[in-house]
Formats: sequence, structure tokens, C-alpha cells
Amino acid sequence: MTLLAVERMKLVSTRSPWWCAALALLLTTGFAALMAATAVPEVPLTVASTQFGYRFGMTVVMVMAALAVTTEYRFGTIRASFLGSPGRTGTLVAKAAVVAVVALVLGELAGFGSWGIAKLVDPGADLALQTAYEWRAVAGVGLVYAAAAVLAVGVGAIVRHTAGAVSVLLIWSFLVEGLVQLVPRVGDDVFRWLPFNVADKFITGDPDPSARDVVYGPPPADAVLGPWPALAYFAGIAAVVLAAAVVAVNRRDA
Repeated sequence: MTLLAVERMKLVSTRSPWWCAALALLLTTGFAALMAATAVPEVPLTVASTQFGYRFGMTVVMVMAALAVTTEYRFGTIRASFLGSPGRTGTLVAKAAVVAVVALVLGELAGFGSWGIAKLVDPGADLALQTAYEWRAVAGVGLVYAAAAVLAVGVGAIVRHTAGAVSVLLIWSFLVEGLVQLVPRVGDDVFRWLPFNVADKFITGDPDPSARDVVYGPPPADAVLGPWPALAYFAGIAAVVLAAAVVAVNRRDA
């Protein structure tokens, strides 16, 4: 519990997490307002479209999580953190846990905030949360953000440099996964198992039968897993990356 309290104080005592939180909420709710303001009968506003900006918010959350580690390496405070606890593993796990909780809260604020803003901009839209798909599309954002934050902490601990860690996260999520589809024969099959595409399946894929067309929101993911197994798969990958970071941190000098 002491490690968790220390990591919480370190996280909230710096400006970057607050700026990242504000930016994540601004991006997600801003896109929701834009989707609501531009909705027409031919392209109606749906629960899915209110979450159009969730991927952009997740990117900012991952940057925040990576900074929680790389900033300590940059200023050398990581040495004091490791000296103040019996083992480095506990420090890194505590940091990941605290960041994951913050990401979970931000995700829920982003999901329900986007849904609420869209309803205010377009009061006549049918945005009732009735099916399991619609609840996942809104309330599930926090769960995906939490897993993504753990993954980003692991990447930050492995790379240790802010620019490098952020570059890896952004390039992989926005570029590499899409380019894999261009590989002849096997590209599409591999893409269906890539982590961020699988995470999208939990938010946008395999919806329950309803009259709302998800193509008017984030593109439906084509991952082979169902929604909840997809979330477990993404969280498992985040846990593996964090475990690799624990090994790396214990083997290298701070």
C-alpha cells in the first residue's frame, strides 16, 4: 500500500498527467460534439459514433502512462524509487496499477462524457443504452484505456526514453498495424490478431442486433475473438509487456 501511495503522489504532483487528462477528454468529447453537429438523416448519430474519438484519447492516455516512467529516468529519480523499496518489481507494478486506475477513470469520463455531449448537441438522436453492445461502446472505454496504460508503462520501462517510447506506441498503433494488411496472403490474417485491432473489437465489433449501423462510428474491428475474449487478449498482451519490462528493469542498471 505504501508503494501505491508513493506512486499516486508522484503521478498527481506533476503537470504532465493533468495536461494529458485534459487533452484526452477534450479530444474524445470534441469528436463526439462534431459527430453530433454534422449528423444528417442519411448518416444518423448513433451510440457508436459518439465514441468516434476514443482511439485518440487512448493515444494520449498511453503517452501519459509512458511519461510516468520515462520522466523518472530522465531526471534520475528512478534510482531513489528503486532504493526506497525492497525490489524493483514492486515499484514498477505499483506504478502500472496506479496509472491503470487513472486511465480507467479517464476512460469512463471520456466514454460517458462523449455520449452526454452528443446527446446535448443533438437531443433528438436515439442514444439510449439498451443493448450489451451499446453499453460496451460507452462503459467499455475505461477498461480498454486501463489495459493500454499498463502496456504503455511496460514500453516506457523497456525503452526508458520519452521520445522512443512515445514513438513506439504511436507508430505501432497508428501505422504498423495498418501496414500489416498490405503483406500479401497473410497480412489480413495477422492483422486480426494485432493488439489494438483486437481491442477495437471490444468497443466496436460484434454488436448485438439493433437498428443502429456501427459503420457510422469507429470502423468495426474484424478480429476473430468475441468482445470479452478480445478484451482479455489485449489485457494479456499488456501483462506480457509489463512482465518483460520487469525482467529488463531488474537486469539493467537504473
